[in-house]
Amino acid sequence: MSAGKPRVGMIGVGMMGHGIALNVVTKGGYPLVLLDHPGNQPVDDLLAAGATLSASAADLARQADIVILCVTGTPQVEDVLFKPDGVLAGIRPGTIIIDCSTAIPSSTVRVAEAVHKAGGLFLDAPMTRTPKEAAQGRLNLIVGGDKELFDRCLPLLRSYAENVVHAGPVGAGHRMKLLHNYVSLGFSAVLAEAAACAERAGVQPEVFTDILATGGGGGVVLDRLRPYIESRDTSSFRFSIANANKDMGYYAAMAEEIGAARETALGVLHTYQRACEAGLEQAAVPEIIDLMVRQP
Repeated sequence: MSAGKPRVGMIGVGMMGHGIALNVVTKGGYPLVLLDHPGNQPVDDLLAAGATLSASAADLARQADIVILCVTGTPQVEDVLFKPDGVLAGIRPGTIIIDCSTAIPSSTVRVAEAVHKAGGLFLDAPMTRTPKEAAQGRLNLIVGGDKELFDRCLPLLRSYAENVVHAGPVGAGHRMKLLHNYVSLGFSAVLAEAAACAERAGVQPEVFTDILATGGGGGVVLDRLRPYIESRDTSSFRFSIANANKDMGYYAAMAEEIGAARETALGVLHTYQRACEAGLEQAAVPEIIDLMVRQP
């Protein structure tokens, strides 16, 4: 690694990645290089804080001691690593790859093997919470990989995360992230369907949410969906239906690979698939309520 703090390369400066990058360079004080990509959020504030731009993933890898990936999912992770001008084309011995994306665990294990073969080191470190917490440096991270490597990277991880848990060996982070998202998105689908039924039945939304909040339906998912149920406000749950559909597909694939029960998961997946087919890919998860009201 370079003298002083390691140089960090960031691939994927979207809604979540921008917050990570901002905290890495400002709160963490790490030198930062960003992959220049049309899918990035505006990066003027990052450049003003001292970050630089790189034109390719391979060039970024040549400059970085640690590369953070914050892309959509398994196809994007594999592409940015394995394409001709990808990360593995420029990786140096000892470079650490930290994958903050949500991915299929079996792919994660194969990716880690390829990184190790190229001379690098690998952690899967998927995140939970929202872009708001990303900007605040208060994400939750679930990390898979070698414990000694995890400990080495902990100061960097803590620059953008509030809670950081070592879940086990490579792939454990992504397995736990999919379990987490299945529960969260499954609860969301159940609550959305109940809210749509309540609306069609003429139940007042405030009565519906108050009764749930003081009974068995209280919790984080109700807190996130409640503003939409009561006033069609999506600000508390800005996770897209397309991403929900992707994550549920990954969970179903993982369950199938290991022979786990998945009947309920397939029902939840169908809910999000139907919303995507109705053109709601970029809508926020709570907006499936409207679809269910119109098309029970």
